[in-house]
Amino acid sequence: MKSASSYLLALAKHNVQAYISNPKAKAAMVTGSAAEGQCDYYSDIDMSIYYEELPSEEELEIARQQNHGSERIWFLGDRSYGALVEAYFVNGVECQIGHTTIATWEQDMATILTELDVTSPMQKALSGILICIPLHGEELIQKWQSIAASYPDALAQAMVERHLQFFPLWGLQQDYFATRDATLWQHQILVEAAQNILGVLSGLNRLYYSTFQFKRMGKFIEKMNIVPDNLSLRLESLFHTPAYSAANALQELVRETVELVELHMPQIDTLQVRRKLDSKRQAWKLLTE
Repeated sequence: MKSASSYLLALAKHNVQAYISNPKAKAAMVTGSAAEGQCDYYSDIDMSIYYEELPSEEELEIARQQNHGSERIWFLGDRSYGALVEAYFVNGVECQIGHTTIATWEQDMATILTELDVTSPMQKALSGILICIPLHGEELIQKWQSIAASYPDALAQAMVERHLQFFPLWGLQQDYFATRDATLWQHQILVEAAQNILGVLSGLNRLYYSTFQFKRMGKFIEKMNIVPDNLSLRLESLFHTPAYSAANALQELVRETVELVELHMPQIDTLQVRRKLDSKRQAWKLLTE
């Protein structure tokens, strides 16, 4: 019996034929859980096709019909930009297929690697190209993998600087949020802090990172060499412990992360975040005459 991963990989290899038969298509790959062999029976297929010029809407429709695909579930993109994404079901499996021109994809890569746009969700695409399985135009895919594998020092520093910011949750008294009916804000602070810890460590470890649909945190952290001990468990526990305990645990995680920055990227100014680490907000008292 086939595993979920082998089944989806075989389906991807079948589906891609309808697209690469178009002479405009110069490369294609499958990435995500199907490429890494980590699928379950909820997983989808994540594929990208790269063209000299985008196929027409009619050509996309013909390819979908050849794959016995359902009506589109969703469709995103802009032809004038040179990138489209569609999704449809084949045999009950959601197939997400990106269509982009080579020129647009290479510009997207440059936006991160050269222009240092650390907020771009295209970092997810760069990590995807590194782990992908080429289905067509392997030489072109390998060229992009080689480019992506060379993580720029300037990008690493930009990632650390962008994410080295934390709201000092630990500096607030235990009853601060309860009296304000602000549970959602409290959890938002925890989420953003966890995301920023991962962002800082991604820079230190030269890993592409985006908060967009971030999954498999444990596997991601396993790729890190510069990392606080037991980070995955400690981040997870922030959301399963009482609020005050979570705040104190977060403070220690941030402190250890800052120490790693100071050790491995000493050119980064950590003065401001150091001040926040030691901050305590006290309740004021009503003055009487």
